[in-house]
Amino acid sequence: MSQLPEIVREFDRVSAEVVAKAATYQAAILADVAGRRGTMNARIAPVHHGMAVAGPAFTVEVRPGDNLMIHAAIALAKPGDVLVIDGKGDQTAALMGTLMLSACKKQGLAGVIVDGAIRDKLELMELGFPVFSAGFNPAGPTKFVPGRLNHPVSAGGAIVNPGDLVVGDADGVVVIERAKAPAMLALADKKVADERARMDAISRGDTASKWLPAALRAAGVLKEGESL
Repeated sequence: MSQLPEIVREFDRVSAEVVAKAATYQAAILADVAGRRGTMNARIAPVHHGMAVAGPAFTVEVRPGDNLMIHAAIALAKPGDVLVIDGKGDQTAALMGTLMLSACKKQGLAGVIVDGAIRDKLELMELGFPVFSAGFNPAGPTKFVPGRLNHPVSAGGAIVNPGDLVVGDADGVVVIERAKAPAMLALADKKVADERARMDAISRGDTASKWLPAALRAAGVLKEGESL
């Protein structure tokens, strides 16, 4: 049996049409329709709350504090890709800073998500490029430990396969399996319409949640026939 190479150069990506549509939704909407699965831990947050990203995942696995494979990823990723870096949550050294992230922007990448630390926060806020990370540290990384590109990774507690749909905004990051993404977008359309209708009802003064009494009875908080 042949071994999968450490660097996988070709893989199927979620389509550009799906990415464009997904970018119109909040990450929260997609997380809801995906069954509240695929969201990264809240430690993965945007450098600035106004940053948003959507695109196919280009996955990177590194050893804590070493960014050799991230440099390789920048060289190989295609425009529109989102680098999703499994840095093991380590925050003792920054894996990326302004120089590398400027290169990502110049390459046309859609954004970068790092389960690890980065640095140069103030400069990154001015760069105009979506970056999400687990924190910041001024210490630089090493560049000599091998890793893997475009293998399944765990980032922020979520499993990410190369080509999966990745969407992030002020609330955090959600990952949707490539094959399921088109169906999730159809559900997202309905979710948005339902929430808009509910918001209209609230604006008219209807603040009661019609599902609440039944849910309270099912939980044993209200007796049968009892109401709030």
